[in-house]
Amino acid sequence: MKKAEMIELLQSSVEHKPLLRLFLKYDAYYTYWFLFGASKKLLLGAKEDDFIIDGFSIRRISDIKKVEFKDDKCFEILKAEKVLDRICAPEIDISDWHSAFLSLQKLEKNIIIEHESLENKEWDYWIGRIEKVLRSKVVFRHFDADGIWQEEPYEIPFSRITSVTFDSRYVNVFSKYV
Repeated sequence: MKKAEMIELLQSSVEHKPLLRLFLKYDAYYTYWFLFGASKKLLLGAKEDDFIIDGFSIRRISDIKKVEFKDDKCFEILKAEKVLDRICAPEIDISDWHSAFLSLQKLEKNIIIEHESLENKEWDYWIGRIEKVLRSKVVFRHFDADGIWQEEPYEIPFSRITSVTFDSRYVNVFSKYV
């Protein structure tokens, strides 16, 4: 599938909310998503796992290897349980990382930023808050696994970011005890 066709399919999925199966370059397995936004560069979605939606993620379209519709019993159950009716996605400008981080900063919530790569077997993970959004990077205050804020913020270039997660159970609960 050509990139333009994929972007068109993703953008049409935002309106109709089918359950999508996404295959990402840095993930050996596929995952299921409901999309709430798609630009030429990024998508905003809610990941579905065993009939549960747990927060939102922004991901790069360039990391998608393949996308398929998942119209089966699982989707039928999700509709019957009205799972989508309970989701209220915030307004996030996903034109690019700069605009996405400016939108996220206004929410004043902790988020997770990740860099994932299967080729290099790299995985970087930061959880915390946005301090400042610059032209090509985000200045980010991270807390560690013990809930202790790092003294100095990290400067994370947009080119290293593969995903941003917010309003997930993990980040919201952990943030209460930092």
